[in-house]
Amino acid sequence: MKIAVVSPYDLAWPGGVNSHVTQLSGELRKRGHDVSVIAPHSPAASQSVQLGDQRVIPMGRSVPLSAGGSKARVTLDWWLYPKVRGMLRRERFDVVHLHEPLAPLLPLMVLQHSQAVNVGTFHAYSQRAHLYRMGRRAVARWQRRLHGRIAVSPAARDFVSPHFPGYAYRVIPNGIEFRRFADAEPFPQLLDGRRNILFVGRKDERKGLRYLLESFLILQTALDDLRLIIVGPGEPDRACAALLDAAATNDPDSTVVTGPVSSHDLPRYYASADVFCSPATGSESFGIVLLEAMAAGAPVVASDIDGYRDVVTHDVNGLLVPPRDTTAIAHGIAGTLQDPSLSQRLGESGRLTAERYGWEHVASQVEDYYRQCIEEASSCGAAR
Repeated sequence: MKIAVVSPYDLAWPGGVNSHVTQLSGELRKRGHDVSVIAPHSPAASQSVQLGDQRVIPMGRSVPLSAGGSKARVTLDWWLYPKVRGMLRRERFDVVHLHEPLAPLLPLMVLQHSQAVNVGTFHAYSQRAHLYRMGRRAVARWQRRLHGRIAVSPAARDFVSPHFPGYAYRVIPNGIEFRRFADAEPFPQLLDGRRNILFVGRKDERKGLRYLLESFLILQTALDDLRLIIVGPGEPDRACAALLDAAATNDPDSTVVTGPVSSHDLPRYYASADVFCSPATGSESFGIVLLEAMAAGAPVVASDIDGYRDVVTHDVNGLLVPPRDTTAIAHGIAGTLQDPSLSQRLGESGRLTAERYGWEHVASQVEDYYRQCIEEASSCGAAR
C-alpha cells in the first residue's frame, strides 16, 4: 500500500503524537509499504526528532498554541491549500492516516482534498470537553470524510465519541520500541549506590513535576542516598526551580536535570532507574512513558488518572496514587524502594505488559484496520 501518515504537529519538536507517527511509519515501511510522513517541519528548530531514512513531506511552518496545559506547534498557513491539493494529486495514496484529524490546520486541508481511504487516529483526552464542543459544528463535515476512526485508548474514545455520535471507533493503542528499552544498559555513573527516581516528560504543568519535587523533599527527610533524575524538554517554572533549590540545599548531589536527551540515551536512563514516577495531573489519553519504563524493568508509580489506568493495574504492574497528593506519591516511591520483593514483582509484571505493546503487534492491528476500511470503502463508495 502507498500510505500517507499525517501529523498536525511540527516534526522538529518531540511529543507523543510525533513519536507515534514516526515509529508507526517506520514499522509499516519494514512491512513493505511505501510510507510518507506529512507534517509541519522547521528544520532550524533547536530540537528535532530522529526520522532516519523516512520520507518526509514538509507542509508549512508552525506556530505555538497553548492547549490542555501544554504547547502544540501547528501550522495555521491557509495558503497551503493549493500545495496540499497538488501534492495529493501527484502522490495518489491508497490510505491517508491522519493523527488528530480534526486539529488545525494541516489535517483538515488533507481531508478536504484526499481521494484516498482516510483513517483518523484520535489521541487527545481532557477532563474539559470544550475542545470538541466548541468546534464540532465547524469540523463535522471533515469528520464525515473519514472512512475509519481509531482511538488510542478507551479514554480517548470516550472523549471524542459523545461529540460526534453515530461513528464507530476501533481502539488500537500506542506502541513502543520494546527491545530498545528492554535491552538498554544503565549509565555506570548512575550506579554509584544512590537510588534513582526518574521523571521523563515535558515540564508542562499537567505533567505534575511540582508534586514529584514536593514528594522528593519529604523523601529526603526519611531516606538517604536518593537521586531525582528529570529528563525532558523545557525549563522548570518558578515553583519547580525553588523546590529544586531546596532539594540541593539538603543534598547538593541529589538532583539531575538533563533537558532533552537523544533516543539512544533515553532507554539508558530508564534502565538506570530504581523507580519511575509519572505524577501527571490529568488530560493523559495514554501512558507511553509508563510502558517505556516497564519495558526497561523499572517499577512504576503513577497518578491514578484516566489514560494511565488503561496501562497500569494497581499493585499488579505498578502503583497508582491520587494525583496532586504529595504524601501518597512519596509513600508509593518509598514503599517500592524499601521493599525489594515488591519492586521485583512490579518490574517483572510491567515488562510482560510492555511487551504486548511492541510496534510489531500494534502495527499489525493498524494494517488489518486499513484493509477493513479499504474493503468497506470499495463496497459502499463513501466515508461513513
